[in-house]
Amino acid sequence: MTTNGRGKMLHIVMYPWFAMGHLTAFLHTSNNLAAKGHRVSFLIPTKTQSRLNLFNLHTSLISFIPLDVPPVDGLPSNAETTADIQSHLETLLVTAMDRTETTIESILLDLKPDLIFFDFTHWIPALARRLNIKSIHYCIISPASVAYTLSPERGQGSEINLEYPPLGFPPSAVKFRSHEAKESAFFRKMEFGKGVSFHNRMMASLSDCDALALKACKEMEAPFCDYLEKQFRKPVLLSGPVIPETPTSTLDEKWNKWLSGFKKGSVVYCALGSRANLNKHQFLELVLALERTGLPFLAALKPPTGNNLVEDVLPEGFIDRVKGRGIVEGGWVQQQLILSHPSIGCFVTHGGSCSITEALVNDCEVERGEEDVWFTNESICDAVKLVMDETSEVAKEVRLNHAKWKEFLLKDKLESSYTDDFINKLQDLLE
Repeated sequence: MTTNGRGKMLHIVMYPWFAMGHLTAFLHTSNNLAAKGHRVSFLIPTKTQSRLNLFNLHTSLISFIPLDVPPVDGLPSNAETTADIQSHLETLLVTAMDRTETTIESILLDLKPDLIFFDFTHWIPALARRLNIKSIHYCIISPASVAYTLSPERGQGSEINLEYPPLGFPPSAVKFRSHEAKESAFFRKMEFGKGVSFHNRMMASLSDCDALALKACKEMEAPFCDYLEKQFRKPVLLSGPVIPETPTSTLDEKWNKWLSGFKKGSVVYCALGSRANLNKHQFLELVLALERTGLPFLAALKPPTGNNLVEDVLPEGFIDRVKGRGIVEGGWVQQQLILSHPSIGCFVTHGGSCSITEALVNDCEVERGEEDVWFTNESICDAVKLVMDETSEVAKEVRLNHAKWKEFLLKDKLESSYTDDFINKLQDLLE
């Protein structure tokens, strides 16, 4: 174990949104901080802790603090994370998190940490300020997406046209298409927790904290990080790419045996983020696209809105038609270990920052459609087959770009250097 040789040893509390992608991302960052000798107290739903124990690489410095999820009318009694519920119930899960405020205050009074990292609990900054604790909004999605959709330049109105960049937005090759703008507008207004919209919750989180922290590196997204610093007029700290270390666990025998039955780089893995809310039509288009490719595939997908089991929604005859080469799994899977399996050759994903990083440091490819409409099974099928065709020019370009960024992300001491700088700036906040 090493320290960065500067300033005091920190005690940090982590309180991420109750979604597996957020919990694991915060834990990977905790591992980086603990590797430098800093102490982390990690707040986590009680029964969910068992899923993350094996990802805690520094048990002497990272302590899990189990939390009982408060009851909320309409929220299943056993629900702890977004993996346990349908997407339309997420607002109730946020309400449950909001009801932990008194408990969190008691924990913070007992622990007396230096800093607390959070994302969706917009009341944390005010609570932390009362207790003389610095609050850090830790955002695990792309800085470009945050800058585009949550810039104060947009104002507070609900009728803002999100198809066009806000004033002063950095020149970008990123294409924000009309359906994405409509989706962003929907998220601005939708209720996310009792009596608060998603947009207002996020704006309060970003505006009231002492500093913004981004899971990003300047080599990839510096202009957007600088833009956010100017927009919110507070320090923006970069934790680096936060590449997950190889877990101490092994891939479940069920998946290892199945994946090992296919040749290297031949399997398509499909998984969307915890906030992907597919309706039945979109779900069907996606699974039919995977079938149409003719390639072996593993799809980890939540049931579409209004359904409890993926098996109930699959097309008639689908299971028999893809038997032996395709599986649709509705539960949580070990994504990092699946992506590192030699048989995985293509990753169809929602484009979340954590998933992209996990894919880039392995040998699978990442692809998404460029159409200005919602995807069809034909467009997904064509895109997958294109990048899996080793002779196509597109596939060659994708592989070259993949190799370039993989080499960068795995550069010796890159992660350690970012972590040192991240810690230095956290220590500066305490002076």
